[in-house]
Amino acid sequence: MSLDTHLATLEQRHTALDDEISAALVSKPAMTDAELAEMKRRKLKLKDEIERLRQPRN
Repeated sequence: MSLDTHLATLEQRHTALDDEISAALVSKPAMTDAELAEMKRRKLKLKDEIERLRQPRN
């Protein structure tokens, strides 16, 4: 898998999690605070990995 393909996949997963989080906030009773926090943690981890992969290599 190329780096661009991997980045695109990570970005899609990040966007999907963002959409899930937004939907969960609208229908708050459907998800616990712990589940919401876990989703936010996973989203941040994806963002960090995307940023790390975009860094120029020395």
